[in-house]
Amino acid sequence: MKVIHSEDHRYHFPQGEISGGQFVTPFERPSRVEYILSRLKEVGMTDISAPDAIDWAPVKTIHDAKFLEFLETCWAEWVAEGYLGEILPLGFPARRMQLRRPNHIDGKIGYYCLATETAITKGTWRAAQASCAVAQTAQRLVSGGARSAFALCRPPGHHAASDMYGGYCFLNNAAITAQMFLDQGAAKVAILDVDFHHGNGTQDIFYERDDVLFCSMHGAPEDAFPFFLGYGDETGAGRGEGFNVNYPMPPGTGFAVWKSAFEDALQKIKAFGAEAVVVSLGVDTYKDDPISFFKLDSPDFLVIGQRIASLGLPTLFVMEGGYAIDAIGLNTVNVLEGFANS
Repeated sequence: MKVIHSEDHRYHFPQGEISGGQFVTPFERPSRVEYILSRLKEVGMTDISAPDAIDWAPVKTIHDAKFLEFLETCWAEWVAEGYLGEILPLGFPARRMQLRRPNHIDGKIGYYCLATETAITKGTWRAAQASCAVAQTAQRLVSGGARSAFALCRPPGHHAASDMYGGYCFLNNAAITAQMFLDQGAAKVAILDVDFHHGNGTQDIFYERDDVLFCSMHGAPEDAFPFFLGYGDETGAGRGEGFNVNYPMPPGTGFAVWKSAFEDALQKIKAFGAEAVVVSLGVDTYKDDPISFFKLDSPDFLVIGQRIASLGLPTLFVMEGGYAIDAIGLNTVNVLEGFANS
């Protein structure tokens, strides 16, 4: 399986994030990629290449123009204000407030940000563009005839909505590549999100569309980030009714229960008639993940890859979450090996 990776991910490395009331080293950090690359090389998956240049057309289809402008210019505005630290939101448009875009940089940040753990640094925009380019290059391999490809994206993307960032995500790589499949002639594309956290951004982007089926297995929003989307009764709206499928599950969920939801999602993808599948590959369902509460073990990820292969579809794997650093390489590559060897 061909792997696409960019060293530019290193440009995004905030000093910290707020967790449990403390300022801690971000769970989403550059070493995640190093552990995955190391494991890929251990198993002989060494066909690793740098990405081509980013293609802005599908990005601009998925994301709001003013939001993209904000991501491009926010650091310069922040510095011009005289601020010395990294960009973190000061406030949000909460209930009964106006949803109007402010002029001041602090207001813009709160307008476009959905969570306080995600800092922006001087190099964040460069890293986010590189991550998107990685996904796009891998997508072109699959659309060009490859059975599969792995986009080793960092920062991840599935929490990024059409006009919001957060959850460590800035550009929604899975949504952008799904759009690319459609732009290249596919009539129907599925996005299978196996990350522990609900792909709220992906849901937001496709919620009223019937050309993309979104299926997500995740921690129940009553108990898990992002908290305010991901309920089972969120099934789409308008033309998109029935094309958004959520599988929220409670704390302590093990592989047997998780796999039952997963198998149902695979059946829905088959019934949908998808011509390609984009897998939002998060491995934070692992039992020892520090910010998740499912109980999957490393061998389970081999099965996940095997079952995705049973779809028989062109498959693009797009890296999302996974924060048990010591195990992220094993678990991620287990999915890829399970797929490749099936």
